[in-house]
Amino acid sequence: MNIRKRDLIELRIDKMAYGGRGLARKDGFVIFVKGAVPGDTVVAGIYRKKKDFAEANIVEIAEPSPDRIQAPCPYSGWCGGCQWQQIRYDRQLIFKKEHVEECLSHIASLKAVAVRDTIPSENIFAYRNKMEFSFSDRRWFLPHELDRRNAEGGVALGLHVPGTYNKVIDIDACLLQAEEGNRILRDIKQFVKNSGIPVYNLKTHEGVWRFLALRHSSALDEWMINIVTSREIPDVARELAGHLVRKHPRITSVINNISRRKAAVATGEREIVIRGNSCIADRIGSFTFQISANSFFQTNSAGAKKLYQTVMDYADFKGHETVLDLYSGTGTIAVFLASRVRHVTGIEISESAVRDARTNCKINRIENCRFICGDIREKLGEITRKPDILIIDPPRAGMHKDVLTRVLEIAPETIVYVSCNPATMARDVGRMTHAYKIVEIQPVDMFPHTYHIEAVVKLVRSAEGRMKK
Repeated sequence: MNIRKRDLIELRIDKMAYGGRGLARKDGFVIFVKGAVPGDTVVAGIYRKKKDFAEANIVEIAEPSPDRIQAPCPYSGWCGGCQWQQIRYDRQLIFKKEHVEECLSHIASLKAVAVRDTIPSENIFAYRNKMEFSFSDRRWFLPHELDRRNAEGGVALGLHVPGTYNKVIDIDACLLQAEEGNRILRDIKQFVKNSGIPVYNLKTHEGVWRFLALRHSSALDEWMINIVTSREIPDVARELAGHLVRKHPRITSVINNISRRKAAVATGEREIVIRGNSCIADRIGSFTFQISANSFFQTNSAGAKKLYQTVMDYADFKGHETVLDLYSGTGTIAVFLASRVRHVTGIEISESAVRDARTNCKINRIENCRFICGDIREKLGEITRKPDILIIDPPRAGMHKDVLTRVLEIAPETIVYVSCNPATMARDVGRMTHAYKIVEIQPVDMFPHTYHIEAVVKLVRSAEGRMKK
């Protein structure tokens, strides 16, 4: 069959592909179908045709999969936040484990690795402690909203249509954050509309209101509001802060980040504390962490506890170990491990993250951690004593090849690799298997209703690795 763009084809969905789309085949040709669930029979409309595959949308569900449910969010299928609300949660966990296994098999040619069942998230809604929303003066209306265009105007505060930079859906509530956050979101939107100050235009780069980031400490039930604007608006910012605190007394911090950069990133070159504190406190397990407006912190606090407990289980500390923690961020893993080992050294390139890490150690009365600020490729050369255990928690892009080379030269007995991207994890651990044996891998679900998955890998030096040393 010669498949062409705009064709309508009936398909049976075979499996879930990494990236969150259903995968079907027509006469052996691969078609990825957005929003499809394995077991669905659908009529799909082809919107992109490549040499080796095509991409399609669902036009009609002829026969739904037994794993398909009604998504509770009205924006599901349109916004880029969730891809899997239409799938039973227990099946999501299975698909995520399969993603890890398939990446190991296809990318690293590792087919006999023990991958455990995915550890579920404690909450599957209202689990995020941080949400970022974009302002736009050109709201993208959903099909059922088109008759409201004249009445409601073009201002939007919400989330992007996947794969676009300028299509922002106006959001009244996101089910991934606590309900108080949705009330704050709606109040800020109304204030901005009434302010007389223009919203940022994503094409011309004119206007003022750019992003809104909401952080919530579930441990203390406190909120941080971070408004990103293109220039200072001190009087209006103070008015907004006062308005919010009166209506929402659990708000303890209102921050204004100023960003003149064209890049669509919700951080600023300069930060002004408008009201309250410059940080918000949250807890993971029994530990307290101070989080600044722009610092990284795991977005699922309850899930992070399970993730770090898995790291400790895999490290199997006896109490005498020295630990090297690469990509140590704000020190969350180091703080968790400190009481179980002799000493932890963290390396992190972000100066603000290192400052937060040192503060977090002081807050938790931890004295056996030190943090080195700099590029890991350079700073690893300053490590003169081989650690007993190496913790690696890289960004989505994985490890730089120079870092991986240096890790293999250091050759610790045990490596615990924490991944937020199964593809780069498979690439990295695959390069280690000539010197290390993968004991097992534990997926941990930190992001329900998305295809994203964290995974913890335990590697131990093999006999071959010791002989090469």
